[in-house]
Amino acid sequence: MRIEMDAKLTTEISRNVEAALAEDVGSGDITGELIPADTTAQATVVTREAMTLAGRPWFDEVCRRVDASIEVTWNHDDGDRVDAGAVLCELQGSARSILTAERTALNFLQLLSATATVTRQFVDAAAGTNCRVLDTRKTIPGLRLAQKYAVRCGGGSNHRIGLFDAFLIKENHILSAGGIAAAVASARESSPGKPVEVEVENFDELREALSAGAERLLLDNFTIEQLAEAVVINKQESNPPAELEASGNMLLERIAAVAATGVDYISVGALTKNVRAVDLSMRFRYRSSARPPGAPCRRPPGRSRHAARASRATRKCSAA
Repeated sequence: MRIEMDAKLTTEISRNVEAALAEDVGSGDITGELIPADTTAQATVVTREAMTLAGRPWFDEVCRRVDASIEVTWNHDDGDRVDAGAVLCELQGSARSILTAERTALNFLQLLSATATVTRQFVDAAAGTNCRVLDTRKTIPGLRLAQKYAVRCGGGSNHRIGLFDAFLIKENHILSAGGIAAAVASARESSPGKPVEVEVENFDELREALSAGAERLLLDNFTIEQLAEAVVINKQESNPPAELEASGNMLLERIAAVAATGVDYISVGALTKNVRAVDLSMRFRYRSSARPPGAPCRRPPGRSRHAARASRATRKCSAA
């Protein structure tokens, strides 16, 4: 699966990796320096659980920044569903360099694959409807674009990136602005062309937001029955109908029923907020006679049955 990247995301990847390596490596990897400089190694990254892959560009950038001579060969693309036990990628190069890159590279891959994996579960639950699963701004500070990329890898869609690219008028905004109609009118005047979404908590607010001309309504903590009724009201009383987004208490077991009501979107904070890292492992085998005494010489596990069908784009981590 090819996941869209742009110049802004490429810049963000560089920034993320620079900050992560500065935090982890600091003035130097003093443990890595115990390994003879001429020792080379091969390593594999293996998943211990079924997952959806995300984070290859961050992993590759870590390797490139640590040592441009590290070669990474991927057996799966971002967005691929991968079985437990599969070899995600293979590395070869300086043992010191691979060991220095290991933790930071895996941190990105584990976190972003976790986001993609959870997203895929929610997207699968909404399958068979026209409803799309959205993320929110409840992201790990400094990694918003990274996690939103991972959401796309899992088949989800991105809500607004931040406070600058769309209006989301919520309860406290409405109170401060003097009501829904006043808030929508002010948004139109201050930033013409920016999307305007209004959070509503009942049918009176729903009708008021429709009358004010909001393009999208966020239905906050509506029951299944209320969501279905909101869909009917929207079709009958708005021309053209607004987009409807269900939000609040969106547990996985509720998604199929919510999607079946006819809402256009379901926004789920848990995609990026409640993240449990995917269980990955990097396994080494040394290639030179300078292998440290007593170091294990592990053979990489066999590839999964899907590996033969997966892309094997070999990428040498070099400055492009």
